[in-house]
Amino acid sequence: MHNARDNILNRLRRQRPEFPPQDEPASMDEGNETTLQQRIEAFTEKLRSVRAEVHLTTEQDWCHKLQELCRKKELDNLLYGNQGPLAEAMEKHWNSDDSTPRLVTLNETIESWKEPLFNDIAAAVTSVRTGIAQVGTLVLWPTLEEPRTYSLVPPVHFAVLHADKLYNTFAEVVEEEAWQEGMPTNALLISGPSKSADIEQTLSYGVHGPTELVALLVS
Repeated sequence: MHNARDNILNRLRRQRPEFPPQDEPASMDEGNETTLQQRIEAFTEKLRSVRAEVHLTTEQDWCHKLQELCRKKELDNLLYGNQGPLAEAMEKHWNSDDSTPRLVTLNETIESWKEPLFNDIAAAVTSVRTGIAQVGTLVLWPTLEEPRTYSLVPPVHFAVLHADKLYNTFAEVVEEEAWQEGMPTNALLISGPSKSADIEQTLSYGVHGPTELVALLVS
């Protein structure tokens, strides 16, 4: 058994490609000179190119925009963290009428609400810590108030990101947000709706997560 393993490893080592050392370390274009408007445009273009929605809104209007989108999508309910950063604005401005989805929150342990989360929740909304403009990526830090299941399970994920938290690159995010001083337990980098392709290269959406990703970019 060991001889067979050694033979395989030796063959792999012999076939390993050689990469010549570089005289200069690879440099990364941080794009520090870009304006906020340029970052917004790049972020919007990249996310929309992978079938995500991006809606520009303001601090005063994002909650109304969220309601409008929920009505257009004919959603029955919307999951949110009632102790999270979006809760105060949503509870203050949410119009509880027949055309507006019912706000839902799940405070129990995941074992007790796993079934309704997977079977009954139509959509969820979460805050976004930062965004990466060059690749159109949302960076989420899940918390007890907004668990990662909120953004990974419901068919529609609404993500609220403040435009002043848009950075050019992931390296810039790590540096500017001082990740070295306090790493999250886990960070989610989301660059579009869930999608997967089978062996015939047929692209399908919603296989492993939300079918729709809707970003509300607040300026």
